[in-house]
Amino acid sequence: MTLATDPRSLLYTPGQLAPDEAQKLVGSALAACEDGELFLQFTASEAFGFDDGRLKTADYSREAGFGLRGVSGETTGFAHANEISAAAIRRAGETLTLLDPAQGTRPAPPARTNRHLYTDTSPLDLVPFAKKVALLEAIDAAARARDPRVAQVSASLSASWSVVEILRADNFGGAGPVLDVRPLVRLNVSIVAEQNGRRETGSFGMGGRWLYDRLFEPESWNRAIDTALAQALTNLESVAAPAGEMQVLLAPGWPGVLLHEAVGHGLEGDFNRKGTSAFSGRIGERVAAPGVTVVDDGSLAGRRGSLSVDDEGTPTQENVLIEDGILKGYIQDRLNARLMGVAPTGNGRRESYAHAPMPRMTNTFMRAGNDDPAELLSRMKNGIFAKSFGGGQVDITSGKFVFSCTEAYLVENGKLGAPIKGATLIGDGPSVLTRVTGIGHDLALDEGVGVCGKGGQSVPAGVGQPTLLVEGLTVGGTG
Repeated sequence: MTLATDPRSLLYTPGQLAPDEAQKLVGSALAACEDGELFLQFTASEAFGFDDGRLKTADYSREAGFGLRGVSGETTGFAHANEISAAAIRRAGETLTLLDPAQGTRPAPPARTNRHLYTDTSPLDLVPFAKKVALLEAIDAAARARDPRVAQVSASLSASWSVVEILRADNFGGAGPVLDVRPLVRLNVSIVAEQNGRRETGSFGMGGRWLYDRLFEPESWNRAIDTALAQALTNLESVAAPAGEMQVLLAPGWPGVLLHEAVGHGLEGDFNRKGTSAFSGRIGERVAAPGVTVVDDGSLAGRRGSLSVDDEGTPTQENVLIEDGILKGYIQDRLNARLMGVAPTGNGRRESYAHAPMPRMTNTFMRAGNDDPAELLSRMKNGIFAKSFGGGQVDITSGKFVFSCTEAYLVENGKLGAPIKGATLIGDGPSVLTRVTGIGHDLALDEGVGVCGKGGQSVPAGVGQPTLLVEGLTVGGTG
C-alpha cells in the first residue's frame, strides 16, 4: 500500500481535523496548564520472519492517534485516542480540567531547528514484497551453504515509518507546530549450529534510521551471516565459565549495553529528582575513574537512537553526563528539567502517542581513550574477554546489574584462551566505573538493534564504547 506523498495528510483529514483547528483546540485545552503538548502520530510498519526454510510471518500495520498532555506543577494529565479528530481532542481536553490551575511561570517553548538527521522517505514502499522475501531466502540458503554444521537459520526484516507532529499552546513561540518524519529498518540473522549432538546459537543484527538499500547490499547481509555463524561455531567449542572476582576485558561496540543499563538509567532526570538513583545529588563528584567520559547524543545522523527533535519538540543534542570521571549532569525532559531548575536536554521520549513522555536515553556511549586494545589484553593475568552480551537486568536505586555473555573467552597471561559458556557479569554501575583501568582508542557504536525498556515503554536506542579493562568484576560461571 503506497503511503501519501505529503506526510501531514496522514494526520489531518478533511471533515475530521484541520491544522488551524488543531492549534485552537490545543490553546484551549492547555490554557490553564504550565506546559504540555498535543502529539499527533501516524505509523506504518511491517515485519517478515523466515524460519526453517520458509516465510513464517508477514505482518503489515497502520495506526494513527494522538496524545494530549497537560502539566501543572508536578501533576500531569494525559489522555489519548486512536482517532485523530476535533471531537476526540475536545473529549481528551476534558481530562485536563481536573488539574489545578498553573501557579508557576510557564517555561519557554523549545528552540526550533531545521536539522534533519534522516530521510523523510518511507522505507516500506521502495522495495517490492517479492524482493524482501527473496532477500530472506538468499540469507537462508547462503547460511546453510557456509558450513555443514548449520542446523537452523532464522532471518527477520522489519521497518517502520512514523509521522509525528507536535503542537503547543504557545505555538512554539509563533513558529508553528514541529513535524518529524522517522524511518527505521532492521535485519536480524540467527544461526543454530550442531556438532556431536550439541547445539549452540549465534546471532547478529543491524539497522538504523535509513532505507532498506543498505540491508540489501550483499556485503551487509553476508557479514550478518558470517558474524552469526562464527559466534555459533565458537560456542560449540566453549567450556564452562569460571566464577569469582577477576579482570574483565569488554569489547568495543555492543557491550556498551552494560553501560546503558548499569549507568545510563541511573542518570535519567526523573530518578534523580526523586532521589531514587545511585547518582542522586552527586553532581560535581567523582563517580568514575579518570578518563571515563559518558555521553548521550541523540543528534547523530541516521543512528537508531537518534531523533531530530524529541517527543516534546526539543531538538536533541550531545549531553556530556560524566566527564573525566566527574558527574556533570542528568538526562532531562521538560517536566523534570523545570522541577530541577535546569535546561531540557532533548531526552523527552515516548513509545507512541498512547504514552506520556519521560526522560529516556538516545545513543549512550563512553568516549575513546588512548590505550591500545592489544596492550590492554596483555595486562591481564587471569580473567575473561566479553565480546558480546545478551539480556541484562539492573536495579536503578542500587545500580546493581546482572548481564549474560553470549560470546566470551578465557584470558590467561595476556593471551586469549578457550571460549566459555554460561558467563554472567555481576556488579553495580557506580562501582564498575571506578574500576576501569584501561580505555581503548577504538570507540565503536552498536550496529543498530538496541531497544530500551522503561516504565512499560520501549523505544529504539543506541549504545557504544571502546575496549575497556575493568578490575575486580564478579563473574558468575558454570565451572
